[in-house]
Amino acid sequence: MLIEPLTPADEAIVTDQLQRRPRGVFGVAHRCPAGHPSVVATLPRLPDGTPFPTTFYLSCPRAVAACSTLEASGLMTELTDRVSAEPELAAQYAAAHRAYLAARDEIAAGTTGTVEEIAAVSAGGMPTRVKCLHALLGHALAAGPGVNPIGDLALELIEARWPFPCADA
Repeated sequence: MLIEPLTPADEAIVTDQLQRRPRGVFGVAHRCPAGHPSVVATLPRLPDGTPFPTTFYLSCPRAVAACSTLEASGLMTELTDRVSAEPELAAQYAAAHRAYLAARDEIAAGTTGTVEEIAAVSAGGMPTRVKCLHALLGHALAAGPGVNPIGDLALELIEARWPFPCADA
């Protein structure tokens, strides 16, 4: 997984996207086709010392809005039920959890060191439930297709609501 350094221009874009200055950003984990950051990788421990398990933070406001619409539809309950009922999906989702932890450990090794408080905690409810599509989509975009099945599904479902390139490109 390639994580690019956060440039001053990227930081300005992410600040505008989030409507606040980003905290603890390690780099850009995914860019939209217009070249804007859409997922930032964060440090496992924020500068104020807070453990932060969401390594892949979805920053694109249109993608965030599209995920929020999916969450409001009740999709997370349906997907949690599928993870419980479908052994193959459960195995893929557990593998996504392990991949997420490995990616965070790789970032931690070169920066903050292991953050024991979140050592076994990934994001989005992994590995047994679906809690936050934003985090799962962020992971899927950062890791690429086939790593996070629920994130891949979220991407498939929002594609029509997440047009490219960005309107301001």
